[in-house]
This record gives sequence, structure tokens and C-alpha cells, in this order.
Amino acid sequence: MSKIIWKIKTFDELTVPELYAVVKARIDVFVVEQNCPYPDLDGYDQKAIHLWAEENGEILAYCRIFDKGIKYDEASIGRVLTTEKARGKNLGRQLIAYAVQTIENRFRTSEIRISAQDYLLRFYSGFGFEDTGRKYLEDDIPHTEMLRK
Repeated sequence: MSKIIWKIKTFDELTVPELYAVVKARIDVFVVEQNCPYPDLDGYDQKAIHLWAEENGEILAYCRIFDKGIKYDEASIGRVLTTEKARGKNLGRQLIAYAVQTIENRFRTSEIRISAQDYLLRFYSGFGFEDTGRKYLEDDIPHTEMLRK
């Protein structure tokens, strides 16, 4: 019986197999599944805290977290995903709860700005994120900027 392990690391702490697993999960979900050819390696991974759940070295849920002033004036969470085989197990909920906790503890702020795919607005509002009214298409997918104060 394998167990789900949660990990949190800076870029420099990532092992090569971990980095490979992170990039693979992001490409599988965003590029292949959601059909969005976008530059995943955008130069921001080096500035991020990486948070994920894994089982047998395979990523189940992942996000990257930024301090204030990197992506936005506020702290932020991005590249949020749950892999296909891990959906329906509430890992996404745990992931965001851990991400918010990490931002509050490490960066000493509760203000978080995110870019959410529109079908997840209700999900994020459950964590105190509010619709800013700023809506846009990113890779042909409707997004809304959300802020948690």
C-alpha cells in the first residue's frame, strides 16, 4: 500500500527526478489535456516555492507559489493542477489549503492574487478568494483574476 507524500521545495532544492516529474505533470495537464501550447518553462520556476503531492514518485497535485512582487504586488499561486488519475480525491482542496498556509507562514501575508480558470471560481471562493471582475482569455480558456485579502 503506497502513501501520498506532500513535498514543498525551492527550485534549488528540487532533485532532477522531481523537476522532471513537475514539468511532466504540467505538460500532461495544460499542454496535452487542455490543448494549450504555451511556454511552460517561463523563467519563474527559479523564483517559486513548489508544492506537490506524490505517490511512488508520480505527481498527483501541484502548484507553485510566489512571494509578493514577483508575479503581482501580492503573493500568488499558479500552475495549479491535479493529474487525471488523482481527481476526485480532494487533493486540489488540500493543495490550496497548504498553499495559502505556506504563503501566510513564509511570506507573512494573507493577500494572494491568482488567475483562475472560470470553471473553478466557486472552488477558489471557498478559500476566501473574490472575483476582481478582471476577466480575460488565456490560451482560449476564460480566466478571472481573484484576490484573497
